[in-house]
Amino acid sequence: MGRRFKMSREEQIKSQEEDNEQDNKKIPIKCKFCKSQNFIKKGYRKTKNRGNIQKYYCRDCHKFFTADMGFYRMRNSEAKITSAIDLYFSNLSSRKVRNHFRRHLSHNSSHVTVLNWCRKYVLKVQNYVDTLKPNLSGQFYADETDIDCERRNDAFWCNIDWETRFISGFHYSTTKNVEEAIIFLKKAIKNKQLPDYIQTDAAKFYPKAMKKLFYFSNVKAPNNIRMKVQHRVVNTIRTKRHNVRIETVFMKIKDRVYDFRGLKALWSAPILMTGIVLQHNFIEEHTTLRDYPCERAGLKLELGQNRWLGMIKLASI
Repeated sequence: MGRRFKMSREEQIKSQEEDNEQDNKKIPIKCKFCKSQNFIKKGYRKTKNRGNIQKYYCRDCHKFFTADMGFYRMRNSEAKITSAIDLYFSNLSSRKVRNHFRRHLSHNSSHVTVLNWCRKYVLKVQNYVDTLKPNLSGQFYADETDIDCERRNDAFWCNIDWETRFISGFHYSTTKNVEEAIIFLKKAIKNKQLPDYIQTDAAKFYPKAMKKLFYFSNVKAPNNIRMKVQHRVVNTIRTKRHNVRIETVFMKIKDRVYDFRGLKALWSAPILMTGIVLQHNFIEEHTTLRDYPCERAGLKLELGQNRWLGMIKLASI
């Protein structure tokens, strides 16, 4: 009898349990009720599609709990959910992700479910990422680009630190003006590290926003420098040069939005754009640097091979 290459249902469940056990060793488990680490293993919770999940008994509050790490009450496995998120933000539409699961898995999910997973876990992971403090070089390149949403050209503002390729700030808006530029630049320096310079194009709202945020009101400024942060302007009409270092990032972002065939809802658009930024910063290895932007920025998170799963578990601690 020939060798079976396809795993049985029991083997798949056992493999999933071993993967979960190995991942949980890297992340400290705490009681979900009293946050205690004084517990023992006590049986399993049987699920239809996720296999057997380890149960724990807390010796302090005397309650049972499971270390689902962000996937509590989910009816699909962690591997399937994170695969869907990664495929979606890697240029597959939600319907193509659904069709991929139809061809390879017995338990299917609709394209709406795939989108719901993306929105849910992007918000969860971004809340965790907002607490991190990357170590940036201070060479900032900022720009904005048009995004098709509800057949309307919205604006997506993006700032990248060149040495690390880490997107340190982004903003989604329906208009382009000084007020929105100020909000965007505040997000770009949210870790309170003032950059050496910020390079932009010659859009008229950038000088006003820079002056509002980084101008010394005192006449006796140190070293006779009136600006806290240098503003470099690339005027394409005069110099025939472009702000290419940010444009390379926009090419990838707009390529993904083009595959969306435009964004369908204003409430959902900022969440999906946030997912693209997370994919760039933490999930995909930069093709030129052969490294992850987050690791070049000093964020050694040890996410493992399934990086979306690692991010979700860190965000659930």
